[in-house]
Amino acid sequence: MRAPGVYALALAASLMLMPVFTGPSVAQNQPGDPPPASVGVDEVTVKSLLQTAPVIGRLVERQSGEVAARISGPVGALNVDVGTRVKEGDVLAEIIDDELRASRDLAKAEVAESVAAEKTAQAKLALARQEFKRLEKLKTSAAFSQARYDDKRQDVIRLESEKAEAKASLERARANLKLAEINLYNAFIRAPYDGVVSQRHIMTGAYLDVGDSVVTLINDSLWEIEADVPADHIAGFSPGNQITFDLGSRKTYTAQVRAIVPDENPRTRTRAVRFTPDPRMTASGLAANETVVLHLPKGESREAATVSKDAVIIRQGQKLVYVITDNQSVQISPVKLGLAVGDRFEVIDGLAAGDLVVVRGNERLQPGQKVQFERSP
Repeated sequence: MRAPGVYALALAASLMLMPVFTGPSVAQNQPGDPPPASVGVDEVTVKSLLQTAPVIGRLVERQSGEVAARISGPVGALNVDVGTRVKEGDVLAEIIDDELRASRDLAKAEVAESVAAEKTAQAKLALARQEFKRLEKLKTSAAFSQARYDDKRQDVIRLESEKAEAKASLERARANLKLAEINLYNAFIRAPYDGVVSQRHIMTGAYLDVGDSVVTLINDSLWEIEADVPADHIAGFSPGNQITFDLGSRKTYTAQVRAIVPDENPRTRTRAVRFTPDPRMTASGLAANETVVLHLPKGESREAATVSKDAVIIRQGQKLVYVITDNQSVQISPVKLGLAVGDRFEVIDGLAAGDLVVVRGNERLQPGQKVQFERSP
């Protein structure tokens, strides 16, 4: 134990006059004395202190927006209503697809026709090449005709071109078939992500153009926090720093700074900051723009001795703590406290790091009383 500080010595005289502290000391148990009191203790520990200020923020969805039509056509079915929960890929609405199916079938037929045309061009080219090779072998023969040879060479060149055209026509037909299949697929307007329908923009029978809104969808399982933070607080944190926040009547959660938007509001002198909440935060009942209270740092952290709030008792306006002495008895020590750090107080004077203080059973103790103790979890 270290010697009491100046603040403690100044209070010692007045504390000795308190009626609650008078009477014989029980530092040494005598025959017939009561057994030692059973108490719980905790250690005075050094922790990082960081002063925080409350800032109002709001929940914002990471994924939300209007789901639009990708093709034109009349709406044949609307499968969701406001409040319907959907999974990624669920069909929200259906466009009447009779013409689209017919276009797909026509494209299939054109592909088949182009395949046949390419095979015909390939066969003609193969025959012309075969005849051209025979004429080449007759160059040293009396039956060789230069004119016929030249004509056949031109035929090969022409048929090679026709084959290339047939191949290009086949590729074009296949591309048209792919487009027809895409249009037919897009006739079923699907949810791009999990979420809840918050608004419907069409009814069955309406005609949709490309880009027209069908429903508004909110992903209520993927949230961020946005807050307008005073500019003089910005220096206290950077992307990746962890802060705490309160979510209504729910418990306190943690979040990380994701981004500080480099755009200051000249009227309020605030900057928009985005926070990523702890993924363990329950998503049940959360709503866009729900208010949260963030506890943001106001400056740099510092190290200080701290004591459990349960150890502090107040008598006649004085803050007191029972300290365990080397002979297993208790000594009362007045303390001067500073900032609150969660469930602990900063110790300015009266205690030192490593001191054992009583946190359970201290209401019934008297100075010098013998105790038996166990550390609080």
